[in-house]
Amino acid sequence: MPLSDMLAESKIFAKREVLSPHFTPPKLLYREGEINNIEKALAPSLKGERGRNLFIYGKTGTGKTSCTKYVIEEVKNLPNTRAKICYINCRIYNSRFRVLNKIIGDHLPTYAKRGYGAVDLYEKLTSWIEEDSKILVVVLDEIDLVKDLDDLVYTLTRINSDIRAGGVTLIGISNKVSFKDELDPRSLSTLYETELVFAPYYATELYAILKDRVAVGFRKSIVNDDVLHFVAALAAKEGGDARFSLKILTRAGEMAEEHERTEVSMKEAQEAAKMAENEIVYEVISTLPEHQKLVLYAISMLTQSGGSYKKLTDGVDTYLFSGEVYHRYKSLTEGMRKEAKSERWYRKYLSELEMQGLIASFESGKGIRGHTKLIKLLYPPKKMCDVLEKEIFGNERKERPPDPLV
Repeated sequence: MPLSDMLAESKIFAKREVLSPHFTPPKLLYREGEINNIEKALAPSLKGERGRNLFIYGKTGTGKTSCTKYVIEEVKNLPNTRAKICYINCRIYNSRFRVLNKIIGDHLPTYAKRGYGAVDLYEKLTSWIEEDSKILVVVLDEIDLVKDLDDLVYTLTRINSDIRAGGVTLIGISNKVSFKDELDPRSLSTLYETELVFAPYYATELYAILKDRVAVGFRKSIVNDDVLHFVAALAAKEGGDARFSLKILTRAGEMAEEHERTEVSMKEAQEAAKMAENEIVYEVISTLPEHQKLVLYAISMLTQSGGSYKKLTDGVDTYLFSGEVYHRYKSLTEGMRKEAKSERWYRKYLSELEMQGLIASFESGKGIRGHTKLIKLLYPPKKMCDVLEKEIFGNERKERPPDPLV
């Protein structure tokens, strides 16, 4: 497509940014109750009191971030509140130092540029809070991606013990309900939290959300109801993910534009769905904790290799014995000079990977000695290996440690 055509006014899209998952609409459909619960949790802080910490859970695309940002915007418009809010994307600010520096940078920018260490930032932060009894609300989106999460949680909650006035309230947002299980008991003991779980959207809810966005994001009569129902039903089947449905619609619109069509057809929606599904999978992989990535890498390697003595196949699918996967996972951690997690944690990782739709597992039946779990990878193993190698070892494949079992 010539550059002049790319710069011309779109005949498909009216306001493309409305279809972005980062766009917060003026009204969030089917999330009134969740918004109200976030407001209730923040109410003490807005009155200058120390509130309970809040942890928000839910699958990707269930509105956790949008609802939290919606409430943050409400707070910004309130007059005379002592609360200061700092929203932090932990995919970017993924360590205690980076989070502390981000908080200081948002509220004391000249101090943040002086190259101080974490201890200095902590002392400056506590004195800033204490000077006029501020309540600092720290929103940690994708909190489970923080590398030294124990240190961060302990540091931020410790502030409340070290100051005479004011306080810190945490709001943590995560796709993983079990992420707190990995926190040290010392960190857990400092948390006095409320939990809020966002349920997946139903197909009827996704249809209404899409119709609302399409009315603004696309030109009139570009997307018909059949396409909307198809996308909504597919996204509901894939876990009630609104982001997934918006990604499909956007991609379908782009394909219609490339083909110079006057509407989005069902064929384009179906093709866009296949492409979006692959993109979502690889986005999910990037959010996994390191040891879950290593377990998934072990599964992908074993599925791809041809001579594994405990690999089963029915001619179509490949099944792996759980014990062999754990053995390969341990060999990988040894090659990286890391300590492997226990079998209890390994079983929990398998459950998380299955919840994310990356693997399937089955209890072994008759004909197999003993009682074990069989594991099947749900995506092409070579592609998974390539993606995971970049995620775990960086872009250079030569950095991959030797595996004694290969």
